[in-house]
Amino acid sequence: MTEYRRVFLDTAPIIYYLENSAQYKDLIKDFFAKCLKNNVQLVTSAITIEEYLVFPYGSGNTELVHNFKKFLEYMDVEVVDINAEIAEQGAKIRGGYEYFKAMDALQIAAAVMSGCDMFFTNDKQLRQEREIPCITIDDLYQK
Repeated sequence: MTEYRRVFLDTAPIIYYLENSAQYKDLIKDFFAKCLKNNVQLVTSAITIEEYLVFPYGSGNTELVHNFKKFLEYMDVEVVDINAEIAEQGAKIRGGYEYFKAMDALQIAAAVMSGCDMFFTNDKQLRQEREIPCITIDDLYQK
């Protein structure tokens, strides 16, 4: 964990943390605590904002909206906008992997283009990406 300096957060780990996933709660809390302790810069993209906020807005749960915004602020998460350069990189990534979804390719492209050295997800399919290590929660804690 300490070898990573800029970690891109996919949406799932944030959901697990903020919604207290029974399966991953302790692992995610430990991960974020280590990030704070080791001054790891957390990064995500505007896509994560859209993906996370669908449920809270759809269900009218403004507390989840508030908690999400506070999390981004407290953890000093850098949010990358999706621009034409990232979109083109996403197309290249998606073109190289038969089953990558558009949003996943854009997320990985945002991570690569913003200089991240790890992509933290829980989508095992993304581990086949070669430009950046895609680490799942289970991968990180199988030691």
